[in-house]
Amino acid sequence: MTFFCALQLFFWQTVGTVKGHLDYSFASAWHPDGRIFATGNQDKTCRVWDVRNLANPVSVLKGNMAAARSVRFSSDGQFLVVAEATDFVHVYNTKLNYEKRQEIDFFGEIAGVSLSPDDESLFIGVFSEDCGSLLQFNKRHSYMYLDSFV
Repeated sequence: MTFFCALQLFFWQTVGTVKGHLDYSFASAWHPDGRIFATGNQDKTCRVWDVRNLANPVSVLKGNMAAARSVRFSSDGQFLVVAEATDFVHVYNTKLNYEKRQEIDFFGEIAGVSLSPDDESLFIGVFSEDCGSLLQFNKRHSYMYLDSFV
């Protein structure tokens, strides 16, 4: 997979090549720090790369049953959301080296994922000719100091 950088209008220059995926890639996303990016691929993996060392991925995140078709980092960089083509969305904690994840499992083809600008909500587009939908998941907060008053 080769990545290009636009230096001038209509002029592209290769800035780096990454190797590791086994098939076509569908999605990519940049971490807010500008050094990390993720690629989603038909080979059922999402690979996380550091531009300072493109020889090896930082992490290889494996899907359950389908291609990684949609990839998004949260605006604060704490989470990486990876959506498979069907049934599964994975939310990885970037601060814990992508080792801790939450898996959202439901039935349906996934059109894409997005996060709200404040990172409080995750939206999943579900593709269906019968009943397409947009699912919204919100962060759960635990305000222990408020719990003592209840």
